[in-house]
Amino acid sequence: MDARRTIVLVDDLRSFVDGRCAEVARTSAAGVELLDRYRDRHLDELWLDHDLGGGDTIWPVVEVLERAAFDNRPFDVGVINVHSANPAGAAKVAQVLRYWGYRVRVASGSTDVGYLDSLV
Repeated sequence: MDARRTIVLVDDLRSFVDGRCAEVARTSAAGVELLDRYRDRHLDELWLDHDLGGGDTIWPVVEVLERAAFDNRPFDVGVINVHSANPAGAAKVAQVLRYWGYRVRVASGSTDVGYLDSLV
């Protein structure tokens, strides 16, 4: 694993099972804050879960990405991985972000991420 890679994960429960170095946001508000910190920097990977618990979803994060692209200042992201267990939600997120020119991979069921309680 290349420690110089910049990876952000927005997921309420899961983490990377291989322990890769990543900044993690557990809510959409925290995800928006992380994106703000990376506004003018390259992100190698952005991992997005759709349902973030307690009625929270990834949509506030998606809206920040959309707005940036609309303003002709899209975020510099190598790939956005949508790893949600919600197939309809994942498909909609991917559709919207692809429309705005982001490189998106639907990674539902990815073994890269796992639930925290199963990692112990």
